[in-house]
Amino acid sequence: MKTHATEQTSSAAVAGLDDFIEPARPAAKRTRQAQVRWGARVVTIGGSAPVRVQSMTNTDTVDVIGTAIQVKELAVAGSELVRITVNTPEAAAAVPHIRDQLDRMGIDVPLVGDFHYNGHRLLSEHPACAEALSKYRINPGNVGKGDKGDRQFAQMIEIAARHDKAVRIGVNWGSLDSDLLAQMMDDNARLPEPHEPQQIMYRALITSAITSARRAEALGLRGDQIILSCKMSGVQDLVSVYRALARRCDYALHLGLTEAGMGTKGTVASAAALALLLQDGIGDTIRVSLTPQPGEARTQEVVVALEVLQSLGLRSFNPSVTACPGCGRTTSTTFQELAKQIDDHLRAQMPVWRARYPGVEGMKVAVMGCIVNGPGESKHADIGISLPGTGEAPAAPVFIDGEKALTLRGERIAEEFHALVESYIEKRFGASTQASA
Repeated sequence: MKTHATEQTSSAAVAGLDDFIEPARPAAKRTRQAQVRWGARVVTIGGSAPVRVQSMTNTDTVDVIGTAIQVKELAVAGSELVRITVNTPEAAAAVPHIRDQLDRMGIDVPLVGDFHYNGHRLLSEHPACAEALSKYRINPGNVGKGDKGDRQFAQMIEIAARHDKAVRIGVNWGSLDSDLLAQMMDDNARLPEPHEPQQIMYRALITSAITSARRAEALGLRGDQIILSCKMSGVQDLVSVYRALARRCDYALHLGLTEAGMGTKGTVASAAALALLLQDGIGDTIRVSLTPQPGEARTQEVVVALEVLQSLGLRSFNPSVTACPGCGRTTSTTFQELAKQIDDHLRAQMPVWRARYPGVEGMKVAVMGCIVNGPGESKHADIGISLPGTGEAPAAPVFIDGEKALTLRGERIAEEFHALVESYIEKRFGASTQASA
């Protein structure tokens, strides 16, 4: 007759629980490290550096004040590089003034110039623009055709090398070098068993990026000044191309799903593509290219990028707030309102708290809606509250560092818990700051 212990042992063996379960973690990166500088600010990209977040303005660059304000908003939100459009002589002339405005505001985020078609001329004719930018974005697909394109590409690379600027060679499937693609399609058609057109497009993207990078090195740009990207708008396309690109080179890689879309679609598609690649150890800097909803802040793309990295455990930017989704046991909206209030407050305070309370970005807060998972989740958080669900006594136990500390009751549970969170941050993270001082 089997005993209960025998049945448990047998079940464990069948389930394979006697084997070690490898914790999931992103693979190690193997790229060279680039540096993007402005003054004393150095943003490292690639190698052992953390995955960096960047964004792009949608203002008219000629509007110096408007552009500087938006750059500041993006930087404060967490963008470590901000790209601006440089498409006309007027825009190029405005760049040094934008940089000057930012410096006066104490915003040292490096600026990236986005060049298409006429970048060689703008950089040559506006040396102050070339100097004020910390990085140039060059698309090999639209620097010109044939020998003319080669000369114009060389002109931009030589200016970057002279000013010791980093360069992103950014290939885009919507503006891929048509001559290169046509030649590769013709070569493929002559094969006994031609490949699918999709395969040729993938190969053309990678060929354009790596060939351009090697040519840039031959022109005097160091390999550790080069960042590559091969952007596409389909999740599986992007993953396929970047996995192949990462196998073929060790340049730092910029990730982003181009034309991702707006709202939920853009957010989910970007998160899916970035997560798959980052988990593989592919990607050194990311941008989430969201089309803003009407009235939505441009900073939303930065918020999504930060959340992707934090969700994967790659970086910590803000204290995480765990909140239950709600069910029939939690008809009250109290836990929803409190979770949002705490989350909004933590995000708003982080620019100040990062300097005042080192380590606060790793804090975990739980705001739960009933007794089913509430106490357990609250115990696993640094500070957590389990609010009363439908039909439960109007009492909310609060757990601090895994131990039940007190129970809140009455009409001011939300306000009192908010004060407890503030007090916890001051005591825990403020104490470490004072000790180090």
